[in-house]
Amino acid sequence: MEVTGISAPTVTVFISSSLNSFRSEKRYSRSLTIAEFKCKLELVVGSPASCMELELYGADDKFYSKLDQEDALLGSYPVDDGCRIHVIDHSGVRLGEYEDVSKVEKYEISPEAYDRRQNTVRSFMKRSKIGPYNEELRAQQEAEAAQRLSEEKAQASAIAVGSRCEVQTPGQSPRRGTVMYVGLTDFKPGYWIGVRYDEPLGKNDGSVHGKRYFECQAKYGAFVKPSLVTVGDFPEEDYGLDEM
Repeated sequence: MEVTGISAPTVTVFISSSLNSFRSEKRYSRSLTIAEFKCKLELVVGSPASCMELELYGADDKFYSKLDQEDALLGSYPVDDGCRIHVIDHSGVRLGEYEDVSKVEKYEISPEAYDRRQNTVRSFMKRSKIGPYNEELRAQQEAEAAQRLSEEKAQASAIAVGSRCEVQTPGQSPRRGTVMYVGLTDFKPGYWIGVRYDEPLGKNDGSVHGKRYFECQAKYGAFVKPSLVTVGDFPEEDYGLDEM
């Protein structure tokens, strides 16, 4: 079975196993003994070398032979690029056992123990004062958020429930409706104005994520920021939607 005339010192083959359903493409030296080759396959298929039985298949998946001589060289068999070497495991492990990660014991560490470690990303961020550990930047961001909330509150206080209004959203035509809600919400921070549009130009029915803020028909309700709302004498307009 010895093959002559082979010049390439390495060969690229596919590795399959009775332990899993996937294949790996690997390159190996032809000068490896089968015993040495099995040791390298341990890292690929997870089977102990002593429990392996190797079968050689051609590029057309036709069975060639067993690789059963421990001291024979890999290159002494008709192994060529594109061939497949199938590992049959005799250790008693079941098919797919190494693929089920739910059975793998997970390493867990408490937040307190993690904080005490010095070689973690968190400790590096603390030492470098990056992100949430930059106290100066965090204080500035908190101050800006408080300022925005104060401005929104002042704008919202000038908008009364029941008022007629016009909403001017960037990139869209003005939409008229009635103010139905003014205040904070659970779905996003800040102050919001709930509007019942005169036509079905909205996104909801006055409820968001299961919480109801006001009553209206589906697609007639919307929530917008106070800065986009102008209250005043805005009579209903005919958008011509009934003709569509």
